[in-house]
Amino acid sequence: MASDAVLETKGLTMRFGGLTAVKNFSAATPRGSIVGLIGPNGAGKTTCFNMITGYYKPSEGQVLFNGADITGTPPHRVCRSGIARTFQNIRLFGNETVLENVMIGCHLRQKTGWWQAVLCLPSNRREERAIAERSRELLKVVGLQELAGEKANSLPYGAQRRLEIARALATRPVFLLLDEPAAGMNPNETQELMGFIREIRRNFDLTILLIEHDMKVVMGICEHIWVLDYGEMIAAGPPEAIQSDPKVIRAYLGEEAPAHA
Repeated sequence: MASDAVLETKGLTMRFGGLTAVKNFSAATPRGSIVGLIGPNGAGKTTCFNMITGYYKPSEGQVLFNGADITGTPPHRVCRSGIARTFQNIRLFGNETVLENVMIGCHLRQKTGWWQAVLCLPSNRREERAIAERSRELLKVVGLQELAGEKANSLPYGAQRRLEIARALATRPVFLLLDEPAAGMNPNETQELMGFIREIRRNFDLTILLIEHDMKVVMGICEHIWVLDYGEMIAAGPPEAIQSDPKVIRAYLGEEAPAHA
């Protein structure tokens, strides 16, 4: 395990039949950092997230979290270990309330069993009250406390993004993966999001890995950046090095772009 890395990938490779979506992805995420994973559409970014969080079992390679090998571990166990994520396409329980969506995240750490709920035992009622209270606190963190009773699918797009982050925080992660958190947001919402991500990193003592196409967000909040192209890492480093890297410029703008700049 790399020194002070919360998560390390070693040679991660994912094949779908004859297609290699990700090849030999090796990287270490410094503890407490905000890291960006960028690249053109189809570069393999979300596939990396899916391998890290157990949605895909890698064809080759390892995922190490706090030194433990979690390669191919089912998603619910990955989440219980301290890794939470959001999705490129928002996945909320649309017909449940905003509060209930966050409570579902809290239930991952619930100590009482289903049978205690069926019997309405005092221990279960106490825990449910505590979960509801913590969920309201998390809604306050993301600015949705006034909408606790609304159906999740009735929220504006930006609010749904924040709700998904609140649900992820409810699982008490130490490592948070955000898949395109600024997608669909206007410039004001994007600016607020940048401050919000810094705030939750600080207040919840998180390490954050995010996929994002908005370069203003990536360059504005990330301390380290990894760049994928056709499933392979082509660059890694601080923002100032990445934005001037010829390989990165070619990947985004095409081989001929610098000649016409």
